[in-house]
Amino acid sequence: AQGHVRRIVTGHDEQGLSIVTEDRAAPSVHTNPKRVGFCLTQLWMTDATPAFVGNEPDPTTRPHKLEPPRNGTVVRIIEFGPEGDWLQKIDADATREAWSAFGTSTASTNRTGQAKHPFMHRTQTVEYAPVLEGEITLVLDREEVLMRQGDFLVERGTNHAWANRSGKPCKMLFVLIDGQFDPEIAKHFDGAH
Repeated sequence: AQGHVRRIVTGHDEQGLSIVTEDRAAPSVHTNPKRVGFCLTQLWMTDATPAFVGNEPDPTTRPHKLEPPRNGTVVRIIEFGPEGDWLQKIDADATREAWSAFGTSTASTNRTGQAKHPFMHRTQTVEYAPVLEGEITLVLDREEVLMRQGDFLVERGTNHAWANRSGKPCKMLFVLIDGQFDPEIAKHFDGAH
């Protein structure tokens, strides 16, 4: 099923021995009414670096947010459905609605509806992003890169979007690490996102 990812979580028992604390379908699954075929499965997150290592409750039960917590991380799997006619209906208002569904008002860089891709966005993060299945096009300001299964991206706070022009679903893993823009780079855009 779309979004079904088996999540196994380990922990420690009262004697400090390693145990499995959970083995089930990851419970935090999100679709987006403005992006057909999109499914995000939140797998885990941390709130600080170094990360707290204990038997804390599932952090993915919190309200969903695109960016990781301040000084924290988030890991998720996203399935991007193929783009189609629905993409032409995404104007600036629809873009705002789509991003607000992910708990962010600052990530979108498509404020006028005239961006290179309707879902262009930027966050103050370093992201590790391998393609698990399928293929997808990374859309940047001046270029595009076709990524296929096994390709790995290090995304460093750039304005970008994901365009699935393949006609088939594409599944990617994302690890987002909270960051801070280099002031020399941030001076070229609103550094708030």
